[in-house]
Amino acid sequence: MSPAPAPAFLYGTAWKEERTAELVRLALDAGFRGFDTANQRKHYVEAAVGDAVAERLSGGGLTREELFLQTKFTSRGGQDSRLPYDPRADPTTQVRQSFESSLAHLRTAYVDSYVLHGPSLRSGVSDEDWAVWRAMEELQRAGKARLIGVSNVSLAQLRVIHDGSGVKPAFVQNRCFASSGWDRAVRALCAERGILYQGFSLLTANDRALASPAVKRAAKRTGRTPAQVVFRFALQIGMLPLTGTSSPKHMREDLAAFDFELEPAELAAIEECGPG
Repeated sequence: MSPAPAPAFLYGTAWKEERTAELVRLALDAGFRGFDTANQRKHYVEAAVGDAVAERLSGGGLTREELFLQTKFTSRGGQDSRLPYDPRADPTTQVRQSFESSLAHLRTAYVDSYVLHGPSLRSGVSDEDWAVWRAMEELQRAGKARLIGVSNVSLAQLRVIHDGSGVKPAFVQNRCFASSGWDRAVRALCAERGILYQGFSLLTANDRALASPAVKRAAKRTGRTPAQVVFRFALQIGMLPLTGTSSPKHMREDLAAFDFELEPAELAAIEECGPG
């Protein structure tokens, strides 16, 4: 079966804790159909995402095929003591254990996207990372993960992973800073290699950009909020943005970024609005 296309907007479920299920329900009500989580109890409650999704699916009116569920494998360095795998096991076994736990949490037979939460080293790609990636490739080939990707990755690491992989990453998910041209170099490589770039922390990492003249001018012309302008900018430059808002009003406003367009001059100005 061919993978379902990725939605144009993802709802991120990090740092929601006891409100996770409630907020996923609200996001579904607002119109979100793509959800990003991780089997990393330190920052996510993956099982609560599954609870909310299962509740909505059981009520009818929505099918699993209409949803895009993305989760992640997180290595030991990114976890706390609540591990989804045996810390003594080899990386391949850890991936398999974490993945099966994710399927149980999300109450699904497959995930639409499975992402390496980040290389284990700040620079370079370790033997452990390659073992993890090969295990993820096997999950993709088996149809259990429709697509695979990598998060928190540098330009150099992405080149190595792409060039050395059998199953190429379909996604890159990075924290996106205006100060780096909205991760311009990584986005350019993604465009060159046919990888879809997912940007997170577009608002929280970019307070100065949201207050910049470029964003303010576009917001005034369109009658939209600075946040909507940033999300519209992301969409128009080919990015798949994530939002993690806990406000139902902001959820609806974020999705309303599809309802207007920025002019080429505005896109260019926002592209360069980062400090430095």
